[in-house]
Amino acid sequence: MPQITPQTKGVFVIAATPFAPDGALDMASIDRMIDFYRDAGADGVTILGVMGEAPKLTPEESLSVIRATLTRAGNMPVIVGVSAPGLAAIRDLGLRAMDMGAAGVMVAPPGSLRTNEQIIGYYGHVVEALGPDVPLCLQDFPLVTGVTISPATLGAIFEAHPSVVMLKHEDWPGLSKITTLRKAEAAGRRRVSILCGNGGMFLPEEIRRGADGAMTGFAYPEMMVQVCRLSAAGDHDRAQDVFDAYLPLVRYEQQQGVGLAARKYTLARRGIIASDTQRKPGQALSSEAVAELDFLIRRQERRLAELG
Repeated sequence: MPQITPQTKGVFVIAATPFAPDGALDMASIDRMIDFYRDAGADGVTILGVMGEAPKLTPEESLSVIRATLTRAGNMPVIVGVSAPGLAAIRDLGLRAMDMGAAGVMVAPPGSLRTNEQIIGYYGHVVEALGPDVPLCLQDFPLVTGVTISPATLGAIFEAHPSVVMLKHEDWPGLSKITTLRKAEAAGRRRVSILCGNGGMFLPEEIRRGADGAMTGFAYPEMMVQVCRLSAAGDHDRAQDVFDAYLPLVRYEQQQGVGLAARKYTLARRGIIASDTQRKPGQALSSEAVAELDFLIRRQERRLAELG
């Protein structure tokens, strides 16, 4: 299994964890989902993130999801989210995931961190726990974690720990952060891969600022693949046209509280997973929300047909 590196580019789709209506893991849907992401052109997948409802899984279930995903993914790289309150849990799940063939692990900072020194020290402890040979993706998602990491603090972590090879960039607004990080690299700091989240809301701008691709769970990953490929070819106008066709649904998925429900509904509507079930606690869609999603998807399909 290839591992992530500072040169990793493309689309790593954040995968949902499929559940049956009774809340049990739906392993058949995992297989179907991974096949779909590969066919859609994804360069890799990321599991057990926020979208994957990781805190709702038992340790045994987490291992089952990792094993099933890696088996189905074959040579497609899989990043495993291993964020946890304690370093022992991060180390245990992270090393077991790597032993099974993961391409790397992703760790978000705990909400208790308040100062730059604490943040830098925390990632030093993470690298020490996992070992210097485990490729690490640092998840920078202050809207969820409550931890704001400045470009200078990120740079200090990157320089101190070569195993931190990737940044999952989800700051918002965060375009200037990408520019600052890339300017620092141009001035001599080592390169890291930057893949962006936030549902793909700012993907065209992020790529033009220097991001290497996307790492998010938008229910139409083919949009992210097309935008990244067209942008890499220099066709930014066409990339923007494609993005604009999907933007209303991207925006709808970004609602706090119901975003995951909307995303799972669309994945189930497309036949990628069998059920849009979330484990409790989870907010279900109202009939009005379902009607709104169906309306947006119909309009999206019509616009894509017009674009050819």
